[in-house]
Amino acid sequence: MNVYLAECIGTALLVLLGNGVVATVALNKSKGQNGGWIVVTLGWGLAVAFGVYTVGRISGAHINPAVTVGLASIGAFPWSQVPGYIVAQMIGAMIGAGLVYLSYLAHWEETDSEAAKLGCYATSPAIRKMGPAFITELIGTAVLVFGVLAIGKIALGATSNEAAWTAAVSTYFGPLLVGLLVLSIGLSLGGPTGYAINPARDLGPRIMHALLPIKGKGSSDWSYAWVPVIAPIIGGVAGAQLFNLLHL
Repeated sequence: MNVYLAECIGTALLVLLGNGVVATVALNKSKGQNGGWIVVTLGWGLAVAFGVYTVGRISGAHINPAVTVGLASIGAFPWSQVPGYIVAQMIGAMIGAGLVYLSYLAHWEETDSEAAKLGCYATSPAIRKMGPAFITELIGTAVLVFGVLAIGKIALGATSNEAAWTAAVSTYFGPLLVGLLVLSIGLSLGGPTGYAINPARDLGPRIMHALLPIKGKGSSDWSYAWVPVIAPIIGGVAGAQLFNLLHL
């Protein structure tokens, strides 16, 4: 399979399952309504794990422009493929958001809250201060990329006696560990902004929120949209550079 198609599919699955759990918790008359933050963060962690399991062997399952740019910044990924990966991730995120719309088709009209409907697509800060929100997204994404690189080095740091076991851990449990990392970030750092930590995951669905015929949807909040795009890119580079600097 083409690596770009793989990134598209992986990101679509990520957004379908990740934004889907938000819709489960937020929309009126959903059986999971008011499930709470633990449900949301667990759903996102599992969404990431499944996305990585699905296409990791094909494209590396970046499924996040911040990961792609962060890896390229330390020479771990070719810059020539960065534009194609990001385009594929954006298309996948939009497809995933469209599938969320269809999956909850009966619930949009039943939900009055514009904020709840937007939250099923894009993030917004709990306290509307752009500077603190930017810092939160930067730190969260730096932790993500730093952690992804650390998980990826498990097998490389093994002795000969440990090699088979650690290779198995990296192959079979690596995606799950990345999902647990995202769960941890959501639980610990997600409160201020809803932890986009992924430009495609936020911008693609935000575009779909603007385009889809969602009754009573309100604004797509474009005045905030730059934060979950720019901050994660900077954070991804920062996390990768720090990991590289420490020679871990």
